[in-house]
Amino acid sequence: MWSRIARSSVKDGAIKKQLRLISNRKLSNATGLTTTTLGNNLEMTTLKNRLRVVSDSSPGHFSALGAFVDAGSRYEDPQRPGLSHVMSRLAFKSTEKFSGEAMMDRLATLGGNYRPEALRESMIYQAGVFNKDVEQMLECIAQTIRYPKLTDEEVEWVLQSTAYEAESLQYNTDSLLSEKLHEVAYQDNTVGIPLSCPLERVNEIQKDEIVNFHNKFYQPQNIIIAMVGVPHEIALKYTLDNFGDWEVDPSKQFKPEVGKVNYTGGEIFIPHQKPLYSNQPELYHMQIAFETSGIHDDLYPVSVLAKLLGGGASFSSGGPGKGMFSRLNTQVLNRHHFVNSCISISHPYMGTGLLGVSISLVPQAAHVSSQIIAHELAKLLESDPAKGGLKENELSRAKNQLCSNLLTTKESKVATLDDLGRQVQYQGKVTSIDEMVDRVNAVSLTDLRNIAEQIFTGNVVTKGASSGIPSVVMQGDREAFGDVEFVLRHYGLGKYPGPPILEPRSFAVKESKGWFS
Repeated sequence: MWSRIARSSVKDGAIKKQLRLISNRKLSNATGLTTTTLGNNLEMTTLKNRLRVVSDSSPGHFSALGAFVDAGSRYEDPQRPGLSHVMSRLAFKSTEKFSGEAMMDRLATLGGNYRPEALRESMIYQAGVFNKDVEQMLECIAQTIRYPKLTDEEVEWVLQSTAYEAESLQYNTDSLLSEKLHEVAYQDNTVGIPLSCPLERVNEIQKDEIVNFHNKFYQPQNIIIAMVGVPHEIALKYTLDNFGDWEVDPSKQFKPEVGKVNYTGGEIFIPHQKPLYSNQPELYHMQIAFETSGIHDDLYPVSVLAKLLGGGASFSSGGPGKGMFSRLNTQVLNRHHFVNSCISISHPYMGTGLLGVSISLVPQAAHVSSQIIAHELAKLLESDPAKGGLKENELSRAKNQLCSNLLTTKESKVATLDDLGRQVQYQGKVTSIDEMVDRVNAVSLTDLRNIAEQIFTGNVVTKGASSGIPSVVMQGDREAFGDVEFVLRHYGLGKYPGPPILEPRSFAVKESKGWFS
């Protein structure tokens, strides 16, 4: 199969033409270029302006390409968030070369498979196209990165759509809880700065702020151009054509710093929101998470632990690879009919991360939500399998599932592109899939117990400040959830300051009986 793909891709007219054009001159040996081999079919070249181009030349009928910018909500002013969100919505609008309509027409002609996205630590512009269309697609990406016009009309339209998104967030439970979890875990710093533009902030954003954000972060030294399915010499030529002449005044050059992470933890409560449609169940929600070391060697046992917890929703039965024998499926969903969904959550970042459990259940069972989560996490701290401690067979199952997920991503050029660009952006190198699988398979029960104890007792060591306090988000009537801190302390989870709580506290809202009550 691979030999047939290789033969067909070599016959691609556009690629053959470009290979002939550069056959007598190696661009990677040109003045000011530094090329490094990162692995099998993987090469990276740093241009004179410090922009990096990385390629995976694995053959195929399609190619994926994208730009990864060192920007994102992590680097924003905590008092003036939302610019990353707005900037992503202004992608592929009018530029110096294309009007907004012409840009849309070209993207449609190229297949319409493109996606701009704002993340906490990155701004991404990526696409999937036929091999012959790589050059045209890269030109569209280059235009939107280097030469956006940011017209008054486009800015006004995007701010209106951003306001609509902000108003709709309350109905998107997963996104809302994730935002609030980060907010309480890292209060007003780094990855705790809102990724989704707050509604109250939309009307404050001025065009000058957006222009300044673009000028500050969108500089060649902060950008990686990644391509999958494109020979490196071709990728380099296209990149030089679109970015080679990009120079920035040295006095204005800026490189974002990760900054010191301050993990605070704590609790946050969101009022109950009734379902938007009558056929949706009315549910209460809770997420409890703990700090991890993020993108670090511990990421492998942490990822295995997340797979071992697994979970899903009440309707997600059947089919391979869904983790039907994971702990949250067998111990929670299969035993408690009132639980609609229960799933592990993991958010790794540079220098920090979060690992925990998300649960959704009927309102009448809200009082046991923290007990269910705490019970499952506390069992991971047990050394005796008879008391719920870790077992070899479930460790093996979790590792197999994680390896399967990793290998599955290699079947998609766009997923491979995303992994390639982010690895180079975050760690300056590429860890091969073979090495990842080997490191996952090397995780032992001892490794898992050690990392579980560090995380769930609040004793993870990072380069930043860490309180060790669990991060808790609740959506529903606050009184119904009870004293979550009391439950977590009882199970020995987290690291709380102050004296122990001997009795659960009441969170009932006191009713006023009159003027003199």
